[in-house]
Amino acid sequence: MAETVANSASAYEFLVRTTNNALLIADTSLQITHVNPAAAAMLGVTPEQVVGKTPKQVFSKNHALINLFIRDGEQKLDVRLPRQRLAQGIAETLDTGERVILLQDVTETRDIENRRAMLSKAIAHDLRNPISAIGGFADLVTRFGDLNDLQTRYLLRIKQTTTKLHDMVKSLVDLAWIEAGMPLAHVPIRLDELIQKAVKELSITAQKNRVGIAVSLQKPLPIVMGDPVRLQLVVFNILQNAIIYSAPESNVAIHGWGDENEIYCSIADRGFGIIDTELELVFDRMYRSRDERVTDIHGGGIGLTVAKTILKRHGGDLWASSNIDEGSTFTFVLPAVEL
Repeated sequence: MAETVANSASAYEFLVRTTNNALLIADTSLQITHVNPAAAAMLGVTPEQVVGKTPKQVFSKNHALINLFIRDGEQKLDVRLPRQRLAQGIAETLDTGERVILLQDVTETRDIENRRAMLSKAIAHDLRNPISAIGGFADLVTRFGDLNDLQTRYLLRIKQTTTKLHDMVKSLVDLAWIEAGMPLAHVPIRLDELIQKAVKELSITAQKNRVGIAVSLQKPLPIVMGDPVRLQLVVFNILQNAIIYSAPESNVAIHGWGDENEIYCSIADRGFGIIDTELELVFDRMYRSRDERVTDIHGGGIGLTVAKTILKRHGGDLWASSNIDEGSTFTFVLPAVEL
């Protein structure tokens, strides 16, 4: 038994010593008792400079790191590191009362995301004007003489395509702004009202696709705090996808429920379904399934990305479950509040 405990301790010590993530531990009096090599390198200190001292004594200019130590419960904060680097910090208090801090260097990851957001903005800006010009000239063509049936059909296709391109550019701009951390409204929201509004806005689309919409909502639904315009877009995007990828003469079911802590909404269709390997990929920007039935339907692969990003900004999440040829269910969760 003693040998087993010793081996476990050795394995633990090995993992702590060799991991790339920084690990710091403080006792109940907030004196730092352990600093692994990654933490020393990441923070530009030596264990001798840190062990036995409080975070305020050692990291007096790093307020985020100090807050990870002194705040109660689980905490997640960005921590500035030397040499203009950035770490994501996670803190938790153990049953023993010790405070454990884990730092993961996310400098390159964040830089890639920022560059991607800037690229999306640039693409949106550079494309919007020429797309609008194409649509405008298409409108002018009809004013300068009669067109035969074939010309009229081709002109209509041009206008439809430019409209879709323009809509996709707008989605890219929205996504870039949301991911860049632009401020969101923070007001009490009745999610059932947003759901009913989305159903009304998409009723014509549903009729054209010969898809019914069945709504089942808990009454009353809990209140959520957030941006009503953005959360309305979440419901709209998920419901629109469910409709356009559903089989004709089928139904899309919306179910909303919750308690004092969380509120859930699921949107289920009887469409093509999604293979297991694509269940997470469908949330990636511009990703579209290779299923020919999906590629035959026009789309930009942005809607679900926008929806999940907005939900994450509100402290929620979005996930999918599916069976191929039977349909898919997209479910999201948001924190509930009591007013």
